[in-house]
Amino acid sequence: MVVMTSHNNLVPVAVLGLGAMGRALAGAFLDAGHPTTVWNRSGGKGEDLVARGAVLARTAEEAVRSAELTVVCVVNYDASQAILEPLADALADRVLVNLTSGAPERVRTAADWAEQHGITYLDGAVMVPTPLVGGAQALILFAGARPVFEKYETTLKALAGQAAFLGEDHALAAVYDLSMLDLFYASMSGLVHAFALAREDNVAATALAPYLNTIAAILPDIASGMAAAIDAGDYDGQEANLSMMTASVDHLLHMSRDRGLDTGQLEAIKAVADRAIAKGHGADDWSSTIEVLKLKG
Repeated sequence: MVVMTSHNNLVPVAVLGLGAMGRALAGAFLDAGHPTTVWNRSGGKGEDLVARGAVLARTAEEAVRSAELTVVCVVNYDASQAILEPLADALADRVLVNLTSGAPERVRTAADWAEQHGITYLDGAVMVPTPLVGGAQALILFAGARPVFEKYETTLKALAGQAAFLGEDHALAAVYDLSMLDLFYASMSGLVHAFALAREDNVAATALAPYLNTIAAILPDIASGMAAAIDAGDYDGQEANLSMMTASVDHLLHMSRDRGLDTGQLEAIKAVADRAIAKGHGADDWSSTIEVLKLKG
């Protein structure tokens, strides 16, 4: 592995890709004092980072060769591989951290490519919006070789106070990422639908919002309880069973239909619950619906 030193003894880094997230990552490195080189496929980006002390490379290879650790963060794995393929020789014996989002299968393909070319590879997922990058509450998930993560953990914590290592399977970061986004986007959609439902009866979104905090506040305990029930396969419905809760979904469906609102998400929720009830889970809790989510195989 290439060992480089800098005037301040901090690891020299390069950031490939200067979209909003790439700029935030480079900015966090600069704030932490790391010598930082940046590069973007198209011109016109990076001047603000140069003003803060970054070096703007003319080519991706120039950026990589300036650094001990390179971070790539672009729109998808097609884009990252298009950038990285010509850089195999430059990246050999260096550390590559890919913070591009994508499916686990694409991550494994990228990890295999890196291994074939002698590139030390970590994959990761940024789990916060750009304004939080570099902060103590920022979360970035990493997977790959544990010794490499441990060696560069301090460097990676410049990007996120919570730099979490998940395991040696490179695809784990993507699995966690997409599972968490599954919750996020379903929640965002549900939130908008709740505001729409209230608006139809002349309740302002700002009037409803404070009361939604009650729901948000109980979710951590619900998540912990559901996780334990699912891992144990024990869906005790004594407190609230599926048949009872599905009746509430019916009320939501009726109200939404009466007001001419889209009911696609609610219908999908009801369909899954009905399948679980048909399989004998009516007296179990909501976590039992996991048993009917896999449609085939």
